[in-house]
Amino acid sequence: MGLEFGVFFFGTVDMPDAGVDGPPAHLRRYSQADYRRVYRDLTAYAQRAEALGFDSMWTAEHHFQNHGFEVVPNVVLLNAILAQKTTTLKFGSLVHVLTSWHPVRFAEDYALADVMSGGRLLCGLGRGTEQRESNPFGVNVGWAGDPDDVHNREVFEEQVAIFKAAVGQDEFIFHGKHYDLPPAGLDFRDEPVTSLPLVPRPLTQPVRVYQAVRSEDTLRYAARQRHIAVFWQMPRDRLAQSWQRYAQLVEEYHGVRLRAGEDRMLVMNTCIGDSLEEAKATVRAGHDELRKLIWPNTVKMNPQLKGQQPPSLEDSMEQGQYVVGTAVAVRDELMGWCEQLGVEYLTVFPHYPGMTQSDTLDQLERFSRDVRPALSGDVVREAAR
Repeated sequence: MGLEFGVFFFGTVDMPDAGVDGPPAHLRRYSQADYRRVYRDLTAYAQRAEALGFDSMWTAEHHFQNHGFEVVPNVVLLNAILAQKTTTLKFGSLVHVLTSWHPVRFAEDYALADVMSGGRLLCGLGRGTEQRESNPFGVNVGWAGDPDDVHNREVFEEQVAIFKAAVGQDEFIFHGKHYDLPPAGLDFRDEPVTSLPLVPRPLTQPVRVYQAVRSEDTLRYAARQRHIAVFWQMPRDRLAQSWQRYAQLVEEYHGVRLRAGEDRMLVMNTCIGDSLEEAKATVRAGHDELRKLIWPNTVKMNPQLKGQQPPSLEDSMEQGQYVVGTAVAVRDELMGWCEQLGVEYLTVFPHYPGMTQSDTLDQLERFSRDVRPALSGDVVREAAR
């Protein structure tokens, strides 16, 4: 069994003034033409990723992003279209923000897209991270166990249960605190309705759920549910600890001993250049722009960081969150991670604010030509066992 490779895109507009000297991230404004260019670019990335032999492509769902960072509000629809323009590549979302959907409508849309794609959809689910995006849909985002956070998690977990019941059996029922399906007293042609069918059901069965994990609560939930845990943007010590902790929890809850990297995906921010200096110059503006965007929420989740500046590119590299340098350096660092963790599914993040389509296609080519061959095959995982 060889190592699987994915590629992950936010779906960000061209941003030539990205970086610390640009405007505040939340005050940026873009045109409809800028958004349309993103969708053309994502199509080009999908086709090139398939041609280069990647296994999957992932995109993020976000809403009301007139500041241009992530402008794909419906990844199910995007992926259904991209599947018609490719033949083998699988498509997923990191993540579908389930709390912005009715779970049955999401299940219907996902199932139809999977059928129309020939079974090439992958299902990443999450709770949302931004109040401006989630609160208008009625399931507010909270912080650190406050009432909104507790309610959000409660609703999300019911929604996941409904989604799994709907896609996994011919007919389903669900009676919980927030959802009652079918509702009591419903009839059809004077006959009581006691269950509901999902039409169609996904071609791929069972539907495995991918879930990004950062907190102990989410790690426990993902392990209880046997989700595929996605690890991204973690400092190297926390990454190794959480990676192993997931396997321990699966064994604790289910009595199943996973392989070293089974049921986990590692996502790494990468940038490759002819020299370290060139690679850092390529990625620095985008790194700094994304830190500007994300830092306020990082501080809300970690109040001890209040008053501190966001990490520099060098800080992020030192912490292991960005893998930047020559192809040899990137290859060796990723090989080290694969050997340490027993990685079976590696996804790279190759596009940052300030980069163009040609820059990004170049990164895909470099990774595929100069890095991936050394990581492929069973050699990596055998060394980790």
